[in-house]
Amino acid sequence: MTTLPPSARGLILDMDGVLWADSHALIDLPATFDRFRERNLKVTLATNNGTRTVEQYLEKLAGFGVTVEPWQVVTSALAVAELLARRFAPGTPIFAIGGEGVMQALRAKGFMLLSVEEAPQAEAVVFGIDRAITFQKMVEATLLVRAGKPFYATNPDKTFPTPRGQIPGAGAWLSVITTASEVQPVIAGKPQTAMLELALERLGTPREATWVIGDRLETDIAGGQALGCPTALVLTGVSTRAQGEAWTPRIDLIADSLWELVKPET
Repeated sequence: MTTLPPSARGLILDMDGVLWADSHALIDLPATFDRFRERNLKVTLATNNGTRTVEQYLEKLAGFGVTVEPWQVVTSALAVAELLARRFAPGTPIFAIGGEGVMQALRAKGFMLLSVEEAPQAEAVVFGIDRAITFQKMVEATLLVRAGKPFYATNPDKTFPTPRGQIPGAGAWLSVITTASEVQPVIAGKPQTAMLELALERLGTPREATWVIGDRLETDIAGGQALGCPTALVLTGVSTRAQGEAWTPRIDLIADSLWELVKPET
């Protein structure tokens, strides 16, 4: 049996490797989301990929024929901004490396974002994947972290799935700074629970009835287990069935795809 049990009430879904690989849908997404509604499953989409804004994710989902509400999209960028907001006042100068998703989330919390030239004034460093990364950005971040400035990162994913294969993810770039500074950041995304807690709060479903579903053992599954939720591994992304079966603690379900978890019984 690879379908979710009748007790399931909420889903926290990863996106890359579960719904799509870059611009390629991995399953029939409209049919899958229709099935969620048929089963009265509440859904949040929680991704370690903080490069896009919530609005951009909504547009991408719409391009695949799926409509969700803004509250249903939770990113590591939103989570890292929330973590900073608990510690720093609005107006605090931050040196952030990342895409528009990270920058918008930090601006929404009122932080002052610094340029590379202004970086020495920063009170904290935030790192996310940046498709316009430069050596000087890495230099400034390293110097700040080595000087003791609080260090945050969106996620530790070593790779990112594309139709051609795995490419360097945020964790691969992050390793440059952690190697050079010998300091590990506070992680907002999976396998840490800050982002997942935010998703669970938005769902309002019981922890034991909320399934965390993803394709990557060391982030999605580890994060769901740390949260205390049941977990399901889908095999459309990074981790294999053999790796999933060898994982401890034991994964609750392993399925070929997200559709396999919710498809009607035949």
